[in-house]
Amino acid sequence: MDNPLLSLEGLPPFSRIEPRHVEPAIAHLIAENRALCSALLDSGPPYSWQGLVEPLEIADDRLNRAWSPVAHRNSVANSDELRKAYNACLPKLSQYATELGQNERLFRAYRDVADTDPTLDQGQRKVLDNALRDFHLSGVDLEPARKERFKEISQRLSELSSRFAENVLDATNAWTKLFTEVEALAGLPPSALDLAKQTAEQRGETGWMLTLDIPSYLPVMNYADDRALRKEVYEAYATRASDQGPHGGQWDNGPLIEEILDLRHEQAQLLGFDNFAEQSLAKKMARSTDEVMAFLEDMAVRSGQQAHSEFDELQAFAEREFGAGKLEIWDLLQGRLMHSA
Repeated sequence: MDNPLLSLEGLPPFSRIEPRHVEPAIAHLIAENRALCSALLDSGPPYSWQGLVEPLEIADDRLNRAWSPVAHRNSVANSDELRKAYNACLPKLSQYATELGQNERLFRAYRDVADTDPTLDQGQRKVLDNALRDFHLSGVDLEPARKERFKEISQRLSELSSRFAENVLDATNAWTKLFTEVEALAGLPPSALDLAKQTAEQRGETGWMLTLDIPSYLPVMNYADDRALRKEVYEAYATRASDQGPHGGQWDNGPLIEEILDLRHEQAQLLGFDNFAEQSLAKKMARSTDEVMAFLEDMAVRSGQQAHSEFDELQAFAEREFGAGKLEIWDLLQGRLMHSA
């Protein structure tokens, strides 16, 4: 089978990628990468950047280049067939990533390169430093039972993240609002009206249809004269995949969020962190959770007075010029005042 995911050059050929290509390509590339890793390690020391790290980086990049267009298509042009293929690959990718991260032979080989290869430049040393850090964050130092639990959590988090995204997508696609009179959409620019008309036609309707997709949502929040419409669209968007709103409870991510938080906390503690926030900071500039909180609190103090002053000025302007009551979030999105009450 001619598989475009196995012969990528330049930009992804989205029009040629079909769901049937996904699982065979990812399985093939993972198998190739595993075989390459084993062969390079079996060649024995001394290991070097050119002899170990670079070929593994190239192989990893090839896998990422194949998976990225699949993940993107699944987010923006989802179908039952593509979703099935995408979900079939997630456990394979999660298992492979954890397997590499917990590979003690590979960890020691990378450490040997960092310690003994005299040809490394600054960029290569940074890559190795990050890789060695990520080995620790993948549980390479854990005892066997804890390694296995870490792997189980990683697999479950991958599954939960996918279900979370699917719920948001399904909830987004479920909401529409059809208008038979264009006057109800006063204020929207011609481009937004054209999109609304095209959307209605594509769905077999006559008129103008709004959705919660960003190209439809943002023009309403930015330009719609009808304050009640802005409120309706905002509330539908803000309550997607929750127990609230027009589809409350149908794609509720609340239980998933609770399980994700519990598993992240457990995984962080397996690695010796007090909580997931500390684990997250291991890859960031901030050195501690206290430092992050101090920064946020200082920023609030420094900007709070000015923000309140500007809001009060805007509120007075809205009341004076448009007779608006209390400004709400659907009046303020995108940093501009909607021009009707």
